[in-house]
Amino acid sequence: MISLRRFSFSNSNLASRLNYVNPFGQYLYFFKRYFVSSCNSNLVNGNKLPYFCFMAPKGHKPCSEISSNGLQRGFEQLTLCSFYSTKPICRSYRRRVSKRLKASNKPILDEAQFQRALSQLLPRFTAEELANVMAQQDDPLVCLELFNWASQQPRFKHDASTYHIAVKKLGAAEMYEEMDDVVNQVLAISHMGTEALFNTIIYFFTEARKLTRAINIYKHMKNSRNLACRPSIRTYNTLFAAFLSRGNNSYINHVYMDTVRGLFRQMVNDGIEPDIFSLNSMVKGYVLSLHVNDALRIFHQMGVVYNCVPNSFTYDYLIHGLCAQGRTNNAIELCNQMKSKSFIPSGKSYNSLVNALALSGDVEEAIKYLWEMIEQRRPVDTITYRTVLDEVCRSGRIEDAMKLLKQFQEKDLVDGHLYRKLLHVLEDDFGHSTDNNKFR
Repeated sequence: MISLRRFSFSNSNLASRLNYVNPFGQYLYFFKRYFVSSCNSNLVNGNKLPYFCFMAPKGHKPCSEISSNGLQRGFEQLTLCSFYSTKPICRSYRRRVSKRLKASNKPILDEAQFQRALSQLLPRFTAEELANVMAQQDDPLVCLELFNWASQQPRFKHDASTYHIAVKKLGAAEMYEEMDDVVNQVLAISHMGTEALFNTIIYFFTEARKLTRAINIYKHMKNSRNLACRPSIRTYNTLFAAFLSRGNNSYINHVYMDTVRGLFRQMVNDGIEPDIFSLNSMVKGYVLSLHVNDALRIFHQMGVVYNCVPNSFTYDYLIHGLCAQGRTNNAIELCNQMKSKSFIPSGKSYNSLVNALALSGDVEEAIKYLWEMIEQRRPVDTITYRTVLDEVCRSGRIEDAMKLLKQFQEKDLVDGHLYRKLLHVLEDDFGHSTDNNKFR
């Protein structure tokens, strides 16, 4: 039996090392300490490890850890919960650990730099003078300390410029908790703020993925009696960009698209004329949420309703969306219309078009756009090469596929590694039904 009387419970750093709130965590901690110390002592004496060192969970190898990195380092990586469970650590636990790490790694204020900045202020400084000194500081902690110090000075009040500089410095440094405190001070004053200040706040909240907080700031702007704080086209474009930056997850984009649609409708109702970025955001949102017909409706309304000319991004979004639904004829029509306006399709549009044509059985047209894509110096995906070669082979033209692959190699379009990879794919997929000599 292992006696626990030899251990002291007076360790002040115990709570931070345990990550437990229940008393049983103390026994696990002391068991681990005894286990490591006894193993180390036995190793020093040249003896074998005690029997209970092999009680580690499945997947951990204590002996290999001893020989390579040392026993102490290996077992420090084990969490206490791993002694009785091999399940992945829950998200809430990871968040608590991350919060503790952030709290322990907080930067320390440079007092000397703060005093130098303080010496630049006159005895009776104005808000404009304070904003200039804060803007010159590279350290966001010094800037925040200046802001808080000025708040305690008699007969001084912050204005929009000092709040704006503080939000910019803290947001750029990703000190969002401190920035949130400054924002709450702004919201507490009904007449305080400008459109530029609130747009900056919304931008950094979207960067921190605090979308609900950003929407609340937008509602505060909309309900403000100060006309200088009302939302502008920049406000809406910042929100559009934030809600449509969730990648290629069509479900998430479908959920967010309702909010984007409501914001766009509110913007039009308030008399704010949308620009090309706003309209492209709507087109992109509809394409990402698989509502291509709605995207085409916005596209046809651009010149008629909104007096705005589509650009290359508009066509790229639409071509990609149409190809994703297999509507290759409409995609080719838009591609030709795009080229007639001296726009060159992007690599994503070309790749989508070539893949869609090849999968629909129109291999010759796919090869035509593939060579056109190469002439326009657009990057070709490995998937595009493979899709075209696979579809050529499926049509029974294996020799043509090999000739095409060799042309890619001769023109330095594929390197040796990619050439061998594509060749092995053709051999695995079609080598069993034909003569393997065709692949040599």
